[in-house]
Amino acid sequence: MNERTSPTERYARGFAAALIAVATLVLAANAGPARAANDAKPTAQIHQTEQAEQTQQVHRTRHSD
Repeated sequence: MNERTSPTERYARGFAAALIAVATLVLAANAGPARAANDAKPTAQIHQTEQAEQTQQVHRTRHSD
Protein backbone atom coordinates (compact mmCIF):
# COMPACT_ATOMS: atom_id res chain seq x y z
CA MET A 1 0.00 0.00 0.00
CA ASN A 2 0.97 3.59 -0.47
CA GLU A 3 2.21 5.39 2.58
CA ARG A 4 0.93 8.83 3.32
CA THR A 5 3.62 11.45 2.99
CA SER A 6 4.07 13.93 5.74
CA PRO A 7 2.95 17.53 5.21
CA THR A 8 6.55 18.68 5.59
CA GLU A 9 7.68 16.44 2.77
CA ARG A 10 4.85 17.61 0.51
CA TYR A 11 5.68 21.27 1.20
CA ALA A 12 9.37 20.61 0.56
CA ARG A 13 8.60 18.95 -2.78
CA GLY A 14 6.27 21.78 -3.75
CA PHE A 15 8.84 24.40 -2.81
CA ALA A 16 11.56 22.59 -4.79
CA ALA A 17 9.28 22.34 -7.83
CA ALA A 18 8.41 26.05 -7.60
CA LEU A 19 12.08 26.98 -7.27
CA ILE A 20 12.99 24.94 -10.35
CA ALA A 21 10.10 26.49 -12.30
CA VAL A 22 11.18 30.04 -11.42
CA ALA A 23 14.81 29.32 -12.26
CA THR A 24 13.77 27.86 -15.61
CA LEU A 25 11.65 30.90 -16.44
CA VAL A 26 14.42 33.32 -15.47
CA LEU A 27 16.95 31.47 -17.60
CA ALA A 28 14.54 31.33 -20.55
CA ALA A 29 13.82 35.07 -20.27
CA ASN A 30 17.52 35.91 -20.34
CA ALA A 31 18.26 33.70 -23.34
CA GLY A 32 18.58 35.79 -26.46
CA PRO A 33 19.08 34.94 -30.09
CA ALA A 34 22.57 33.77 -30.96
CA ARG A 35 24.82 36.08 -32.97
CA ALA A 36 27.22 35.00 -35.64
CA ALA A 37 30.83 34.75 -34.47
CA ASN A 38 32.09 37.25 -37.06
CA ASP A 39 29.25 39.75 -36.56
CA ALA A 40 30.76 42.83 -34.93
CA LYS A 41 27.47 44.72 -34.42
CA PRO A 42 23.87 43.56 -34.22
CA THR A 43 21.81 44.43 -37.30
CA ALA A 44 19.55 46.82 -35.39
CA GLN A 45 22.55 48.77 -34.15
CA ILE A 46 23.93 49.02 -37.70
CA HIS A 47 20.62 50.43 -38.95
CA GLN A 48 20.46 52.92 -36.07
CA THR A 49 24.01 54.08 -36.85
CA GLU A 50 23.19 54.49 -40.55
CA GLN A 51 20.04 56.48 -39.72
CA ALA A 52 21.94 58.72 -37.31
CA GLU A 53 24.61 59.43 -39.91
CA GLN A 54 21.98 60.29 -42.52
CA THR A 55 20.22 62.60 -40.06
CA GLN A 56 23.49 64.38 -39.28
CA GLN A 57 24.20 64.84 -42.97
CA VAL A 58 20.76 66.37 -43.51
CA HIS A 59 21.26 68.77 -40.61
CA ARG A 60 24.69 69.77 -41.87
CA THR A 61 23.32 70.46 -45.36
CA ARG A 62 20.46 72.57 -44.02
CA HIS A 63 22.71 74.62 -41.71
CA SER A 64 25.36 75.23 -44.34
CA ASP A 65 22.92 77.03 -46.67
